[in-house]
Amino acid sequence: MTLSLRREPAVGPDGDGLSRVVTAQVSLGRRLREIWGARELLVALVRKELKVKYKGSAVGFVWSMLNPVMYLVIFYLVFSTILDNGIPLFPIWLLCGLLVWNFFSSVLPSATVAIVSNGALIKKVSFPREVLPLASVGAGMVHFALQGSVLLAALLVFRHGVDLAFLALLPYAMVALVVLTSALAIFLAALNVYVRDSQHLLDLALLAWFWMTPIIYPFRQAGDKLVENGLPQWLFMLNPLTPVVVTFQRAIYNRTTVERGNMKLLPEVGLGYHLLLLTALLAVGVALLVGAMAFFRRVEGNFAEEL
Repeated sequence: MTLSLRREPAVGPDGDGLSRVVTAQVSLGRRLREIWGARELLVALVRKELKVKYKGSAVGFVWSMLNPVMYLVIFYLVFSTILDNGIPLFPIWLLCGLLVWNFFSSVLPSATVAIVSNGALIKKVSFPREVLPLASVGAGMVHFALQGSVLLAALLVFRHGVDLAFLALLPYAMVALVVLTSALAIFLAALNVYVRDSQHLLDLALLAWFWMTPIIYPFRQAGDKLVENGLPQWLFMLNPLTPVVVTFQRAIYNRTTVERGNMKLLPEVGLGYHLLLLTALLAVGVALLVGAMAFFRRVEGNFAEEL
């Protein structure tokens, strides 16, 4: 099976005419089939990324669980002991959002440099290049499962009950999150080949993004501030991570208000509202994924020349 390429002339540094690959004329369906055909390579790359990350480490994957534990201890001391934010069982509340955030914020930086750091492999072997950033997504899912055990242990220690009805939404929420993250991972991986500053700009964006997401503070607290300033509360939902975080908090923390000061934490809405938000997020994620893969196919022809 041959790959049809469109080439356009370009001028080299010495004024010589060069032929640069501008785009690969490959349909989305065919590309998806190629990625599926390379699934064993994808699994191998996920294993490689996990092994490289903890190479030479004495405790290995335990570091993945120590990360949320350290966040938990620090934020608990600051916001429950020193600042006294008034949220009971704050470790449970914090871990609900922290799990989602750690997955998202760990995948994107790794995926952004996936193409650049594997330049030698790209120049030598023919394979669907999207599997490189997708390997970061796969590794992030492994870390998510390991860190989820910390939350499970916290639930057992505090003997905290969850909402079983909302708990059924968590797999759906994770699918929406993985699709969105995969779209951004593929786009940023391709962009970083041509704009190397994107990996540094991402660090700043994630810093701002963290504080725009209701992980430490309640959603209702931020939403009420918007209303006080004459803005609709739903603007806060434009942050694509907010529906996922709020769903995790509603299902696992299992409270919309707390007794102290009658503090409102989450929207007092039913299961259907959360399902609607997650469906909208999934639709946006699929659209972004299609666009990201189209962009990737458009620019990947020149990867070898840029690396």
